[in-house]
Amino acid sequence: MMKASKFSDAQKAFILKQGEDGVSVAEICRKAGISQATYFNWRKKYAGLLPDEMRRLKALKDENGRLKKIVADLTVDREMLQDFPPKNLRPAWKRKLVDGMLAEWGYRSGGLARR
Repeated sequence: MMKASKFSDAQKAFILKQGEDGVSVAEICRKAGISQATYFNWRKKYAGLLPDEMRRLKALKDENGRLKKIVADLTVDREMLQDFPPKNLRPAWKRKLVDGMLAEWGYRSGGLARR
């Protein structure tokens, strides 16, 4: 997890706006106390965005990461179901197979919470 920036979106937008207005990058970075690499990373990431748009972009990236995790979990669940035993087994054998599969996939039997 990344650490929180000490600059707000409005501060980043102000710093980038100074660069657009013709102030030298070296002077902007010296006044703001950031490296030129940080300035150029911000410019690449947020070029032309307003602070509200910057927040929206961050929120969308967070949501995208959360959705990717959900898709990965569902893919694992689907793979588990494809390996599920045939229907003509006795209940005791099915239980043993299910417990083994759950252990193999990193789940506890008796509930689907991950270990």
